[in-house]
Amino acid sequence: MSDAPTLRSIRACLEGAIPAIMATCAPDGTPNVAYISQVLYVDERHVALSFQFFNKTRANILANPHANVLVLDPVTARFYRLHLRYLHTETSGALFERMRAQLAGIASHSGMDGIFELKGADLHAVERIEPVPGEGLAPGPGQLPRADLLGAVRLCSQRLARCTSLDELLQALLAGLHAHLGVQHAMVLMLDAQAGHLYTVASHGYAHSGVGSEIKLGQGVIGVAAREATPVRISHMTHAALYSHAMRSSLGQGGAPAHEIPYPGLAAPHSQLAVPLVSCGRTLGVLFVESPLDLQFRYPEEDALAALAGHLAAAIDLLQAADEAGETPPAEATATAPQGLPVRVRHFAVNDSVFVNDAYLIKGVAGAIIWKLLRDHVRTGRQEFSNRELRLDPCLRLPDVADNLEARLLLLQRRLQESDTGIHIDKTGRGRLRLRLDAPVRLDEMQA
Repeated sequence: MSDAPTLRSIRACLEGAIPAIMATCAPDGTPNVAYISQVLYVDERHVALSFQFFNKTRANILANPHANVLVLDPVTARFYRLHLRYLHTETSGALFERMRAQLAGIASHSGMDGIFELKGADLHAVERIEPVPGEGLAPGPGQLPRADLLGAVRLCSQRLARCTSLDELLQALLAGLHAHLGVQHAMVLMLDAQAGHLYTVASHGYAHSGVGSEIKLGQGVIGVAAREATPVRISHMTHAALYSHAMRSSLGQGGAPAHEIPYPGLAAPHSQLAVPLVSCGRTLGVLFVESPLDLQFRYPEEDALAALAGHLAAAIDLLQAADEAGETPPAEATATAPQGLPVRVRHFAVNDSVFVNDAYLIKGVAGAIIWKLLRDHVRTGRQEFSNRELRLDPCLRLPDVADNLEARLLLLQRRLQESDTGIHIDKTGRGRLRLRLDAPVRLDEMQA
C-alpha cells in the first residue's frame, strides 16, 4: 500500500511523550506486557530499546527474539504496532552513548541518576508496522510540523556565511533561529575542556544574558550533550522533572569570595534540545534551545539544528585560524587620559577571579587575560594587544590551540559591557584588541 506507514513517517511516536508498551512471550507461551523507557529511531528499518533492568521482559526477549511494541502519536492520538525482532545489545559505541545521554539528561532533571542507568541498547529490526484501527485527533495549530525546515536552514546558513567575527557569527545564528525557525529561547556555550565546564557566550530571549554562567561537563541536558558529543532532546516535562539550576559552584577554597553569574535558562521548560558543536572530531561547545511548551523540538527540528550546529562549529574554527594567520596592523587611536576616581580591581590568584569595585566580574582564563591587560597597561601605558601574544604568554596558562581564544575575549568583552565597569575591550582588527579605560585603575593582587 502506498500509504502504509514507515518508521520515518511515525517518528513522532518515538518522542517518548507517551510511554510505549512492549509485549513479549516466554518459551512456555506465557505473555508479558511492560512499559519501556525508550524507543529510539535508528534508521528506516531499526529501532533501539533501552535495557535498564534484567526483568521478565529482558528474559523473554533473550529466549524469544520476537516482540510487539505499541506506540502512540502524541499529536494525533493514533496507535501503531511495531513488530520487532531482537538482533543484539550494544554496550558501547555511538548508539549506546546517544541513548545513555538521553537517559542521563532525563535523570539530571528528575534526580534519578541511579535509577536511570542504561545497561545496554537493544537493537531491533522492524519487520512490520501495523496501524491500530481507530479515529485519531486533528492536530492543533501549534502542533503542526514546520512547513519548510530546509528553507529555514538555508536562510540561517546564508546569515552565517556573511560573518567575519565570532560576535557576528553568534548573533547571526541566534537571530536566524528566531526569525526563521521560531526559536524564542536559545544560547551558545563554549567548552573549557581543561576546567571541565561550559560557559555561556551568547543568548537570546532571556531577561538577562547569563554571559559567563557555567555548566559542568556532564551536568544536565547541555553538559551531557557536550560530554557524549551527541544531541540530547527532551520534548516534555512534568513539574517534578523540571531542570535544576544547581549548575553553578562557588569559587572554591583559598579565601576567594563567592560569586554567581545567573544561568539564563527558563524557570519551567517543557521542551529542550542541546546539540554539540563538533568540528574535525572536537567538541567546541553546545547550541541549546528550549521552550515553555511541550513537543516544540521534534526529530525534524533536531535534524535542522544539527545541520546549523555543524556549520557554526566549522565557522568558529575557520575564524580562529584566520585570526591566528592574518593578524592586521594595529589601528591608529587617539589616547585619552582616564578621568575621575580610580577603579579598584582585585585579582585572586587561586582561580584567576577578578572583582571590580567589589563586584564579581569573571574568573578562569578570561580573568587571567583581563588581569594581564590591566597590569601591562599600569606598568607601561600599553593599550594595544594581539591574540598571538596572549596565546604565547606563559603567565596566562592558556590551553592548547584547540581552545578558542576569541570566545574568551568575546566573553570578557560582554561581561565588561554588562557590568558597566568603565573598562572596555575593543576589537580593532583581525587578531587585535585595544584596552580602553574611562577612569584610572588601582590593582590589588590577592594571594589568599
